[in-house]
Amino acid sequence: MTNSPRGQRRNQRFALSRPTRRAVLVVHVIVSVGWLGLTLCLLTLAIAGASGGDAATDAMAYRAMKTFGDWLLAPVALLTIVSGLVLSLGTHWGLARHRWVWIKFLMTMGLATATLFGLRTDLDHAAAQVAAGEQVDGVQLLYGPSVSLTAYVFITTISVLKPWGLTRRGKRHRAAEQEARRGGASRTPEGAGSGANRTGDGARSGASNRASGGAGGKAVAANVVDQAA
Repeated sequence: MTNSPRGQRRNQRFALSRPTRRAVLVVHVIVSVGWLGLTLCLLTLAIAGASGGDAATDAMAYRAMKTFGDWLLAPVALLTIVSGLVLSLGTHWGLARHRWVWIKFLMTMGLATATLFGLRTDLDHAAAQVAAGEQVDGVQLLYGPSVSLTAYVFITTISVLKPWGLTRRGKRHRAAEQEARRGGASRTPEGAGSGANRTGDGARSGASNRASGGAGGKAVAANVVDQAA
């Protein structure tokens, strides 16, 4: 159960400190926005190449797309995934507690896979065609950046709005936390009452002892007076 001492220790072990959380959040925002901007650049270059205005301009656009794909796509995608995982597992949001976090993670993984193994392959093929002097199908290169850009806008929107509430796992986790808080609150007054009872018992015991001592002293004094008489 999540409210067991072992589960609580595990959650505390993976909890990020405030400075670390802020640093990871800054990295995540930078690489996520960078991925969005990179996709927009690829879409712009694909449109320029597909326009068919000038062969030299088209070839330059496809070479630039390959350069972006070779140097930036993989690092930006991997940093986005890693920083997002660290933020999810190291904060109260969790990875599978909120629907928007889970959907965002699944979409990011799908986009990263499609980008690394689909879009980069198309860019390499287009660059090879340009080097061989062949005609490039620029319309095909529009699909990948267009779909990616739409998905990134959707991911950014749900990251801001945080819709759809908790998952089943999140509901169980929240119920366990509330139960643990209620249990702690119910134990605190009981312990305080026990302490008050112990204090009262001690006070009454001390008073009775003092009373007994006083009565004993009076009895001794009476015996002394009787013996003197």
